[in-house]
Amino acid sequence: MAFKSTIPTANVRGGMPVLLPFRPRGPACDEMFITRWLGAIPLPVMLLIALAFPAFAFAQSAGASEPVLDKLMRWIPFLFTRGFLFNVLISFLAMLLGTVFGLLLGLTLISRFRVLRGLAQAWVSFFRNAPWLVLLFIILLAFPFQITVFGMTLPLPGWVKTVIGLALPLSANIAEVVRGAIQSVPSAQWEAAESLGFTRRQTIFQIILPQCFKRMLPPWMNWYAILTMSTPLCSLLGVDEIISLTRQAMEAEGNRPELLMPFYGFALFLFFAYCYPIARFTLWLERRVAVKT
Repeated sequence: MAFKSTIPTANVRGGMPVLLPFRPRGPACDEMFITRWLGAIPLPVMLLIALAFPAFAFAQSAGASEPVLDKLMRWIPFLFTRGFLFNVLISFLAMLLGTVFGLLLGLTLISRFRVLRGLAQAWVSFFRNAPWLVLLFIILLAFPFQITVFGMTLPLPGWVKTVIGLALPLSANIAEVVRGAIQSVPSAQWEAAESLGFTRRQTIFQIILPQCFKRMLPPWMNWYAILTMSTPLCSLLGVDEIISLTRQAMEAEGNRPELLMPFYGFALFLFFAYCYPIARFTLWLERRVAVKT
C-alpha cells in the first residue's frame, strides 16, 4: 500500500524532488500591532469619543443632588497636573533609561565575544518574557527605601523604583529592536567597510548605526506608547499617579457608584488622547522612512 506524502516538494532539473523551505501558515507576528490598531482609528471617531464623554457624564448624574460633571470639573486640574503629567514623566524617564541600556544590550548581542553575547541573550530572554507587574513588585520589595553614597543618605521613593522596574523589560525589547535593525543592514556594507580598512568599532558607529536610526525609530515610538499605557500599573505600588489620585478623588466625593465611570473614563480619555497622536505619527513615520528595496 502506497502513501502519498503531504510535504511540499518541487521538481528540479534532475527530476529529483527537493524539500521546499518551511513557511508558517497564518499572519506573521507584528510587534507594532497595538500602534497600528490605535493609529487606524479615524480622526472623526476620535472626535466623537471626545464629544460623547460630557454627554455620558451628564447621563450618570441623573437624579443626583449635584451633577457628576461638576464634581469631575473640580478635580480635572488636580488629576491632570498631579496625576497624568506624572505618568508622562515616569514614561519619559523609564524610556530614557531603557533606551540607553537597551542600546548597549543590542550592541552586545552582536558581539564577537561568546560569553558577553550569551549573557546579553540571557538578559533579553528573561526580561522579555517576565510579567511587568511581577517585576515591579520585585523591584519594590528588593530595593531599599534609602541608599548611602559617600556618606550621604539618599531616599529611594516608590516612583524611582517604578522607573527602574519599567526600564528593565523595556531595555530587553529595545535591545531586540537594535539587534534587528543592525542585522537588517545589507552585508555588503560590512564587506565594503572591511575592504576599506575600517575597524569593527568604526564600522558599527560610523557606518552601520547611522543607517539604523530610521529603521529603529518607528518600533521605538511603538514601545514608548506601550510603556505609557503601562504606567497605571504604578498605582498598585502606592505611587501617586492618575489612577491612585482618581481613586482618592472619588473617595473625597463620597465614593458614590455614579462617579466610577466618569472619573475613570476621564483617565482613559487622557491616555487615549495622548497615545493616539503618537500612534498616528508612528505609522506616518514608518511609511516616511521605509527602506526602499
